[in-house]
Amino acid sequence: MYFFINFFAQKGGREQLNAAIMKKIIGIGNALVDILIRMKDESLLEEFSIPKASMQLVDRELSARILKAASGMDMTMASGGSAANTIHGLARLGVETGFIGCTGHDSYGEFFRKDMGIHGIHTILLEGKQETGRAVVLVTPDSERTFATFLGSAVELKARDIRAEYFKGYDLLYLEGYLVQNYDLVEKVVKVARETGLKICIDLASYNVVEGNREFLQGIINSGADMVFANEEEATALTGGTTAETAEWLAARCELAVIKMGPRGSVIRSGKETVRIGITEAQVIDTTGAGDLYASGFLYGLVHRLPLSRCGSIGAMLASKIIEQVGTKMEEENWEEVRGEIRLIS
Repeated sequence: MYFFINFFAQKGGREQLNAAIMKKIIGIGNALVDILIRMKDESLLEEFSIPKASMQLVDRELSARILKAASGMDMTMASGGSAANTIHGLARLGVETGFIGCTGHDSYGEFFRKDMGIHGIHTILLEGKQETGRAVVLVTPDSERTFATFLGSAVELKARDIRAEYFKGYDLLYLEGYLVQNYDLVEKVVKVARETGLKICIDLASYNVVEGNREFLQGIINSGADMVFANEEEATALTGGTTAETAEWLAARCELAVIKMGPRGSVIRSGKETVRIGITEAQVIDTTGAGDLYASGFLYGLVHRLPLSRCGSIGAMLASKIIEQVGTKMEEENWEEVRGEIRLIS
């Protein structure tokens, strides 16, 4: 496998952001347990009428029925949720991290806490009344992912729960886009984080979430976001324009915008600077978490004050590594390899 990086910087562009002085990152998002199921065909999707490659919210009963029907299939479990995945990746790279979420008082909640804490992530987990949320990730033979997500206690995180003390000592807040359906919560998080002196990074998370909350997201970006991560579909949903037009729109409002374009790499905009990152061929097994780990690598680069081209290349490298396995968590030997490659890139 090989990597190539192509980038250009317009005149007057900046190689790194003022935000790059940050050292500690805290994430906030839906605290979920991912249950990944590798299927031999698409019959389970058909049985439960779940559109392939979609993210469907399901209730507790349907989640249980799907798991029962998948009994005997190849199944793995890990702490999950978009922001939690990114924070976990940062922790494995040696960055000081924290995470805010809500879990239930059950075995899934305890599993989530231990799986995050084992790598030194400082977790602030409020306890909800419902069971811990879980995302059943159905992976078809073509490596496409379909999510049946029972949010459970994850959605019990409320604006009144957010305290300034949670953010003290951190330099950047990484906000998961799936939370934007709770306007009061997001507004409170952004307000308190800003007052505490943190930079604010938003990952748009899903095109359908962006479509349903476009005006609110635009308002948050206009008033409080320093950095935005999005894929092409999310970018188009945000403004209704092309990828290039959305990048321009974001660059006029944020210090940094990153648009991920799958097999065509990514585009980074900072002021008048444009950086293009290419990717390599990879043996795609499961694309779960590719965007989350891209963000881990990119933010690692910012923490270490690397040029944007290096930040992007580290993000792309992590994304290529994670899609060559099932799930969002790599074994220690894989992380050792990643850390070695980062030294070469840096």
